[in-house]
Amino acid sequence: METITITINERAYEVAAHHEKLTLLSFLRDVLDMTGTKCGCFTGDCGACKVLVDGEPVNSCLLKMEKLNGRRVTTIEGIGTPEALDPVQEAFVKMGAIQCGYCTPGMIITTKALLAKNPDPSEQEIRSALGNNLCRCTGYVKIVQAIQEAARMMRKG
Repeated sequence: METITITINERAYEVAAHHEKLTLLSFLRDVLDMTGTKCGCFTGDCGACKVLVDGEPVNSCLLKMEKLNGRRVTTIEGIGTPEALDPVQEAFVKMGAIQCGYCTPGMIITTKALLAKNPDPSEQEIRSALGNNLCRCTGYVKIVQAIQEAARMMRKG
């Protein structure tokens, strides 16, 4: 039985990766009780389960634990706190980009990755980055505005 070491939100875990079907999403939700990462489609189409793996947004529903040895994962729980929101979270709240909230963790994860690479994205670049994140409540207008606001806030410092 293989053991992998994975860092999640700056905490190291040793995991027996003997079950070939164990996904990162299942591990987060069912083993660690980190339920901020949502279960949506289980096919990688909706983006509700997005997390950062080594800084890149990925759908955790498709990622097998055995592929994560030595990797660093950041979930929505690792971004900001209720007492000190991350600028992206703050902008989503400020701009009213949170409706039912189901897609919000994946949207915030995608936004963090986008702004880390491009601190001043155009609307087209934002919409392109959100291409694999579905929201059934909005027309994405407030989400795009929130990302633009987060970018402004982060550039200001």
